[in-house]
Amino acid sequence: MDFECFEVSISNNIAHVVMKRPEKRNNMNTAFWNELPLLINDIDLNVRARVIVISSTGPHFCSGIDLDMFLSGGIKDERMDSTHRRQTAPKFMNMLDVMQTSISVLEECRLPVLAAIQGGCIGGGVDMVTACDMRYATHDAFFTILETKIGMTADIGTFPRIVKLIPEGLVREMAYTGRRVSAKEAFDMGLVNRVYNTQDAMLSDVMSIAQEIAENAPLAVYGCKRAITYARDHTTQEGLEWVNLWNSSMLQNEEISEAILARKEKRAGVFADLPVLKSKID
Repeated sequence: MDFECFEVSISNNIAHVVMKRPEKRNNMNTAFWNELPLLINDIDLNVRARVIVISSTGPHFCSGIDLDMFLSGGIKDERMDSTHRRQTAPKFMNMLDVMQTSISVLEECRLPVLAAIQGGCIGGGVDMVTACDMRYATHDAFFTILETKIGMTADIGTFPRIVKLIPEGLVREMAYTGRRVSAKEAFDMGLVNRVYNTQDAMLSDVMSIAQEIAENAPLAVYGCKRAITYARDHTTQEGLEWVNLWNSSMLQNEEISEAILARKEKRAGVFADLPVLKSKID
């Protein structure tokens, strides 16, 4: 499958998704919003991998939303006739819903998603990486909630997620000022897991982490992702009740036995993959 914004390669149960428009600072154009959910769902639903790694090319990871595309989506123009002006708000709302859904697919897919960030992660780029499971960065990376600087409130997914990753006061400072947050500061905040001197060193280590994840039982990893996300959004008691129900229905004795035996015999475990999911009834 060919994409305008992404290259996808799959090896050793790891899907490597690379943004490939460095000349545009990998901005999020119309094709981006359509292609991202298509490729993530294809990898997930068809079980093409066990882990997804997202990286980028050029000086910046992602420069955010392509403003030309954004402005064409429904900003009011007094030259419009009355009917078109009245349709602007619902059309704009629909566009934002599509964009939010495109980002949420990263959080909702069954596989862990790791983001490897170099250079600028700006505006919509922050929306994207906060929907990933883990974030890694080069020392020259920086994060900016830029929307404030262009007269907007970030609306694609940053605030509902980032406020659960770092302290609220730091979120407010980032949002109100729109300033750059360095990789070191992002690490200190807890926004990124690790910081590396070079992109090559980052990708090498992130791929090693992805490989370690891919060697674990996929059903167990999927359960962890669901349980962690549920616990984040609910009370402790609700999280306990949820994981009780999950393991009561999903715990696999054969997987546990195989994991224990593989560790004892110092070999890779042989585990069941996640089932392929159907998008329609045959």
